[in-house]
Amino acid sequence: MTENQKTVKKPLSFSGWGLHTGVEVKLTLAPAPENNGYQFIRTDLNDRPVIKAIAENVVETSRGTTLEENGVRVSTVEHVLAACVGSGIDNINIELNGPEAPILDGSSIVYAEAIARAGLKDLKSPRNIYRIEEKIEYRDEEHGIELIAYPDDKLSIDVKIDYNSKVLGFQYANLDDLKDFNKEIAPARTFVFLHELEFLLKNNLIKGGDLDNAIVIIDRKVTQAELDHLAELFKKPKVKVQPEGILNNVNLNFSNEPARHKLLDILGDLALVGQPIQGKIIATRPGHYANNQFARLIRSKIKKDKLKTKAPKYDFNNPVYDINQIKKILPHRYPFLMLDRVLHLDDKSVVGLKNVSVNEPFFHGHFPQEPVMPGVLQVEAMAQVGGILVLNTVPDPEHYATYFLKIDNVKFRGKVVPGDTLIIKADLMEPIRRGIAHMFGQVFVGDNLVSEGELMAQIVKEYTE
Repeated sequence: MTENQKTVKKPLSFSGWGLHTGVEVKLTLAPAPENNGYQFIRTDLNDRPVIKAIAENVVETSRGTTLEENGVRVSTVEHVLAACVGSGIDNINIELNGPEAPILDGSSIVYAEAIARAGLKDLKSPRNIYRIEEKIEYRDEEHGIELIAYPDDKLSIDVKIDYNSKVLGFQYANLDDLKDFNKEIAPARTFVFLHELEFLLKNNLIKGGDLDNAIVIIDRKVTQAELDHLAELFKKPKVKVQPEGILNNVNLNFSNEPARHKLLDILGDLALVGQPIQGKIIATRPGHYANNQFARLIRSKIKKDKLKTKAPKYDFNNPVYDINQIKKILPHRYPFLMLDRVLHLDDKSVVGLKNVSVNEPFFHGHFPQEPVMPGVLQVEAMAQVGGILVLNTVPDPEHYATYFLKIDNVKFRGKVVPGDTLIIKADLMEPIRRGIAHMFGQVFVGDNLVSEGELMAQIVKEYTE
């Protein structure tokens, strides 16, 4: 049964200090219309600028997740976003009168419980859930970081952390159902090692820090004088080290609270995918940077899935450009011109045609007894078709060139042999910015997809005297 999108029934307001800025902030979760998604609104600035909660807007991850759009920032957004995801909210406007979401108690529980008390409102449109259909993974082998999403019939998350610390050690946490978020994950508070806390204090980086909103893990021997100094800094009568190796500022809500908080952070950071996810996520030693890179990978996959199509049908006899017109735009010549006709061209997509003849020079060596078109030349054909699309955006394309910067996620799904006619489609995955174009290319033979890949190119004006 299709489930509809949801938002909060009424505005919910919270006040507190920004952890890093020390600024007192009022944050309001306001109802939003269908297909609005998650948006932050800076009510303290002129024109109430909007910052969309999407992965591409992340500009800082060292001490939390910071978003920026059109020069306007909002930071430490992960806890409130986790509460929205964990509560099943699809659309929300998060209004705040400062640059940072309030830290509150260092977890998501204050937000989550307020949402539960207020309840949610059904909207008319169905939920736009992205279902993971094939493995998506992010790896940082140098730091032992790994995030993988697998197909599944619901969202579940497993997290493993290991800081090589005698105090913290290896920890594991999991969430099998979002219905358990408020009980199992939302109360998990942020944590900090003593050496990190000392650095942050020395550099005045936690102006709104308080021993009530973080678990402090003692990872070295400390003297009573040092503990007294911490108590003075945080305006506490006295602090001491508990047997578990943490300060007595708070009592643990869970024995594996740090791992649960890392899971909370993943939920908040993956909210930046821009729509609910269905799949099993396994994360090893995650952090905000890795979470954001993983969210970007998922968003890229969503964009490609939207662009995927059956083989486009066009009239071969009425091309947009014939070979002579193509040669006026592209600098390629025999034996490297991989495009015979352009069948379709608009601002966002292009379709080209390449007839593969047995007389192609590469067939003489690839292979004499079983001629097969090399995959790299299929990619080159995508690049040349993409070049037509990119050069279509400038008024005098004959004075420009396209240089390909990156080719990613190329897959070959079928052979190309003499006699085949290639239909090559390229789509912009996002608007061209600063002369950089990010495209998704597909090559078809008949109705069969034979290759696909992501291409990134730069438009460069050629020097002429």
